[in-house]
Amino acid sequence: MTYHHLVYTVSDGVAKIVLNRPEVLNAFNEKLGEEFAQSLKAAEEDSSVRVVVVTGAGRGFCAGEDLGALLEAKSRGNVDLGDSLRRKYNPVIMKMVDMPKPLIASINGVAAGAGFSIALACDLRLASEKATFIQAFTRVGLAPDSGSSFFLPRLIGYARAAEAMLTAQPIDAPTAERLGIVNKVVVHGELEAKTDELARQLATGPTQAYSLVKKALMFGLTHTLAESLEHEAQAQTIASNTEDHLEGLKAFVEKRKPSFKGR
Repeated sequence: MTYHHLVYTVSDGVAKIVLNRPEVLNAFNEKLGEEFAQSLKAAEEDSSVRVVVVTGAGRGFCAGEDLGALLEAKSRGNVDLGDSLRRKYNPVIMKMVDMPKPLIASINGVAAGAGFSIALACDLRLASEKATFIQAFTRVGLAPDSGSSFFLPRLIGYARAAEAMLTAQPIDAPTAERLGIVNKVVVHGELEAKTDELARQLATGPTQAYSLVKKALMFGLTHTLAESLEHEAQAQTIASNTEDHLEGLKAFVEKRKPSFKGR
């Protein structure tokens, strides 16, 4: 697959997706949306990939929808953004949530609008000290989309999420860490190295267990305690029959580091 608006590489079990439209802070046009979806599919289907990193080129992570392209499209006639979401963004967010491998957002700069949502759809978020987060939708008279209304209140509570969405004010990196939007803020020049360190750690872990963790977390967000307990029991049946579980048991008894194969 040839990509024009992103860079996709695989090394040592880590797939890295770099959104590559730096001149517009990696804002999404139609082509980038298609390529991002294709890169996620490639990472999911590649058995050598055990963790996925999403980041941006230049000084931005992702500014969301390309508003210049949107205005040009509107000048040619009516544009139904609901249809655009159902076609371009919603499938991508669901693909990220359903991805049976950990997703790390390496947030190197501004994450705004749907770009903020994409960061939220990842499992772990590392941010540069220069990163900023903006629920920018109301700045242009729009409602939140791409999963922001699902993810953000669950991370930081209703009141904080409402403040972020209604005021559309930037949230700096230290505040994002304090609120729980990101897992960790690092020195800007160390972001890539810290992200690689985390990614390679996960890439040598029990991949199937990680997949079950993701499913359990999402299930627990929308189901009762009793339902979650049963879901956990079913997941544990699957996990306990993996090669990695047996390897983990042997390593514990033998007092050594386990060598997980992702099987």
